[in-house]
Amino acid sequence: MNVIEVKNLTKDYGFGRGVFDVSISVGQGEVFGFLGPNGAGKSTTIRHLMGFSKPQSGETLIFGKPTFDKYYEILSKVGYIPGEIALPAGLNGDEFIAMMQDLQGIHNGERLKEMLDLFELGETERKCDVKRMSLGVKRKLAVVTAFMHDPEVLILDEPTSGLDPVMQANFIRFIHKEKARGKTILLSSHIFSEIDSTCDRIAIIKDGAIVSEFIADDLKHASKKFYSVGFGSEKSAKGFAQKLSCIPSANIISTEKADLFMSVNDGDMNAFIALLSEFDAKTFGNRRETLEDYFMKFYKEDKDFGGALQ
Repeated sequence: MNVIEVKNLTKDYGFGRGVFDVSISVGQGEVFGFLGPNGAGKSTTIRHLMGFSKPQSGETLIFGKPTFDKYYEILSKVGYIPGEIALPAGLNGDEFIAMMQDLQGIHNGERLKEMLDLFELGETERKCDVKRMSLGVKRKLAVVTAFMHDPEVLILDEPTSGLDPVMQANFIRFIHKEKARGKTILLSSHIFSEIDSTCDRIAIIKDGAIVSEFIADDLKHASKKFYSVGFGSEKSAKGFAQKLSCIPSANIISTEKADLFMSVNDGDMNAFIALLSEFDAKTFGNRRETLEDYFMKFYKEDKDFGGALQ
């Protein structure tokens, strides 16, 4: 059963800005990663999913209900962390928490205390006016209020932005715990480690469109492997590169003088090693393709990744 659905969502703001025919779905108990640099369309998609904006075309659904029209019917079941924290003036932290409890219609004191302790949001910090809080404290307040009513669905837009490394680690552990409890989670981020360590499926978005969607384990256990080989001379490296074309799955990714970085499928490894033995290879190393490697295939021509290399 799909709990979260975005179907052919389009919102065109002009000049190439917006989202275009975006479709994603998140099943019950699944953690779905939405990966892309700042400005790629992640937050626009999520704002529509939360019912804050009306789609130009397409639809956004949670529990099968259109989120723009049925926002108040699903609010109590959804925990949301926005990418940019904008808190109302004139309230301190405790007053903001009380306001959010009233909006959610749930007052769970035990769960609230658990969240305050986990994210170390103390009484002194909560007594401060929200407009005078640091970014880190504002982010912790947003995290606490998103989770304090123990929602079934978590929609998280750059949730660890502004948190220190200790709190980021706490957050990741918390997501693993919520996943084990069967929560449905949409996690939008530009941080590879955050997505890689938590998600079951991942979609990459570029210029407002989904350019790839895949099962996370398929990437981790892919048959394609990556190797770096250093040869005794540039001439030897060029000779090897020329003969490598006889191996169907082999592909040279980059060259630097006498060093080659390449990929080859497991099924062609015997032929690859046999060819390598004909040349004066001095160094040899291998590693699996990482999420960052795969992501950069779609963004390698861009100069500014908007923080995507964190």
